[in-house]
Amino acid sequence: VMAESPSLLSPVAVYSLSACAAQFAAGYLLALLWGRKCSAADRWVLVWLFYDAIVHITLEGPFVYMSLIGTVETSDNLIAELWKEYGKADRRWLHSDPNIVSLELLTVVLGGLLALVLVYAIIKDKHYRHFVQITLCVCELYGGWMTFCPDWLAGSPSLNTSNWLYLWIYLVFFNGVWVVVPGLLLWQSWLWLKGMHKPQRSVSSKKAE
Repeated sequence: VMAESPSLLSPVAVYSLSACAAQFAAGYLLALLWGRKCSAADRWVLVWLFYDAIVHITLEGPFVYMSLIGTVETSDNLIAELWKEYGKADRRWLHSDPNIVSLELLTVVLGGLLALVLVYAIIKDKHYRHFVQITLCVCELYGGWMTFCPDWLAGSPSLNTSNWLYLWIYLVFFNGVWVVVPGLLLWQSWLWLKGMHKPQRSVSSKKAE
């Protein structure tokens, strides 16, 4: 049975959730600004990509830095307070867990860069758009799997699912969105590749006649 606590939504929790909302709002505004000539579907993709890049650079980037020079738990700054709040649900983020830091280092450098490259590819309608999109989505999904699978196999000793905030908001929602959205973008790329294949088959058939 999940425990209910009136102190769950502490000032730090409110600050953390507000910061995440502000990051999404920034992504939305940037997509409106830079995606004016894009289709409605691609503008929503841009919203996600800008948000994705912002999170990787402004949130996960400082996490990696703090974890390489010390730990989140011993750090004293606003970003550290946000991670300490998330660490209540998954304590590995507090103690510079090598698996987590390795994945986040790759996510910040490769994921952040690919998100920005994909933004450019969509806005400029580049031929490599879906190659980059598929690569980014596979990286995001792999990162999510490797973040949680090792802990699940060990019986989830690091996870705190004792209340609705930690389980459904911190663990399920904030990690699940990096599964659902990349999955949808992979499906979009699949449909695009399928559509590109049909005209080529038609041309090949005509040449064979």
